Amino acid sequence: MIPTSFPDKTEIARLTARMLLEIGAVNFRPEDPFTLASGLPSPTYIDCRKLISYPRMRATLMDFLAVTVMRDAGFEAFDNVAGGETAGIPFAALMAERLALPMTYVRKKPKGYGRNARIEGDMTEGQRVLLVEDLTTDGGSKLSFVDAIRETGATCGHTAVIFYYGIFPETEKTLGDHGVQLHALCTWWDVLAEARAQGAFSPETLAEVETFLNDPRAWQDAHKST
Repeated sequence: MIPTSFPDKTEIARLTARMLLEIGAVNFRPEDPFTLASGLPSPTYIDCRKLISYPRMRATLMDFLAVTVMRDAGFEAFDNVAGGETAGIPFAALMAERLALPMTYVRKKPKGYGRNARIEGDMTEGQRVLLVEDLTTDGGSKLSFVDAIRETGATCGHTAVIFYYGIFPETEKTLGDHGVQLHALCTWWDVLAEARAQGAFSPETLAEVETFLNDPRAWQDAHKST
């Protein structure tokens, strides 16, 4: 069923942040920083994959994502919904169901045997594809998926995520230069605001997280040896 009504963007962001906090998907640990895939330290970590285990939340968030995409991109803007391996696959399936569209998924690299394909499912030349993932940090990982989609002759000018870091200024430019528009439900700033409203972490922890969000590169440089 395609949702037809929804809260405004501010309320969607607040509710999304609230859900992520409720299920423990948000982790703030400035005293013992996480190590990101880049090898850099971070006082924050988020695990959107946990949402697939919470039916009411995943349904609500997929409704939010569907209406956000339709509002921002158009009601008849897509012919196919593609999930990025692996975290994007369940969310792409849920989005495809809501938008009444075919679903495919994109491998990070060819599987190395059989058809040696990166695209699984039927994607055809000329189709307008929406790329769905759980989150984006600086946007870089999306480009490989977009290129794989375009190699089929399909087009991909939009990507939709539940969570967008919202702290790296180059993200939207990186995607925009590649001809891709980003659609997201909430950012670290929304999560920080809701965490403060709920008293979910100590004031000291939240203050240190805010320092990181204001200048993540400087915070990482200062904590590389941690």
